[in-house]
Amino acid sequence: MTLTLAPFDNTEKVIQAAPIGICVTDAEGRFEMVNPAYCEFYGYREEELLGQPFTMVVPEANRPLLDELHARFIEGDSDMEATQEWEVQGRDGEPRNILAKAARILDGQGHAKKVTFVLDITERKRLEERLEFLAHHDELTGLLNRRAGLGLLEQEILRSRRYDTPLCVATCDLDHFKRVNDRHGHAVGDSVLRDVAHLMKDAMRQHDRVIRLGGEEFLILLPGVVREGACRAVERLRQRLETTPVADEGLSLTLSAGVAELQGDEAADALMERADRALYRAKDQGRNRVQDTA
Repeated sequence: MTLTLAPFDNTEKVIQAAPIGICVTDAEGRFEMVNPAYCEFYGYREEELLGQPFTMVVPEANRPLLDELHARFIEGDSDMEATQEWEVQGRDGEPRNILAKAARILDGQGHAKKVTFVLDITERKRLEERLEFLAHHDELTGLLNRRAGLGLLEQEILRSRRYDTPLCVATCDLDHFKRVNDRHGHAVGDSVLRDVAHLMKDAMRQHDRVIRLGGEEFLILLPGVVREGACRAVERLRQRLETTPVADEGLSLTLSAGVAELQGDEAADALMERADRALYRAKDQGRNRVQDTA
């Protein structure tokens, strides 16, 4: 259908030549015009879109909402729709992110239409999500990083006191990890750290949290268990690591760990310091062992 928007006789040409996606939908939400940029973004040919509901390019769960918003806009008083961010999907089913802004217009017969301008922000959104992830996670292992982990420890201490439940922490070091880097290189060392991080998460309970403090140092938060139970859990982890080759080179590693249980009104740094002292004793006693604060 040719859209007539007097006095701008060349409006359709402008839409077709625009470098951003533009579509025109009728009052029922069916495509009446799509420009080449719109088709390219979604991966459809023009003839595949014309006459189809515009909701074909949004996830099925969001279609009722988008239909309702479209009807409200067509029937409402405002000729401009606020810019909004939406998740959409192309022909390949892959999710994409857009900024969409719309205007209500009348064609030559006085019928209300909706012109929607679509800006692809998929890469920007991925970058934002990546930066948000890296603000709280270690890039190499995907574990919580030191800052986020210590913040979580503070929360767990508050929860422990509020509900009068035990809380234990374990500080862990990979034994002689420097030898891995020296003998095999830092790339292998990174692979070892990734494998160990995965093993640690898999070995602990679902609501335990494993944190990379830095280098080969890790912290485990064990809410809801007393010191003896925490020691048994970390000992199982120690045994599993000792018997599981890691990285493509099939390297054997061990860890030393110190376990401490929260006491009274103890602060987080004091709790960590007691766990560290237990870790140092484990190292002094020959490494590859779990030491508690008893």
